[in-house]
Amino acid sequence: AQLVESGGGLVQPGGSLRLSCAASGFTFSEYGMSWHRQAPGKERELVARIRSDGGSTEYAESVKGRFTISRDFGKNTVYLQMNSLKPEDTAVYYCKASFRNLWSRGNWGQGTQVTVSS
Repeated sequence: AQLVESGGGLVQPGGSLRLSCAASGFTFSEYGMSWHRQAPGKERELVARIRSDGGSTEYAESVKGRFTISRDFGKNTVYLQMNSLKPEDTAVYYCKASFRNLWSRGNWGQGTQVTVSS
């Protein structure tokens, strides 16, 4: 299984970014997909997740109403649209694939840096 994140970068507060995670080497439709982030000196935390069939999503309270997770089965890609970004959103963002939505286990991507600063 391989997960490759992209789309990170430097953005001003209030701005937007869309992260992508391209999946390969496994049956995409059998895996729940999630985004996590880790800021310097902090533990990795769940940001958002979407079930294998795309039927439901969940978000951390800190990003509700600002971030949207989605998946494209034709492209084997999961996205994280991030709007109204804040400096506290600065972190390395990781994609994770969990077989049959067993969220405690899974494969990780290498991460992409998001920096929100003026």
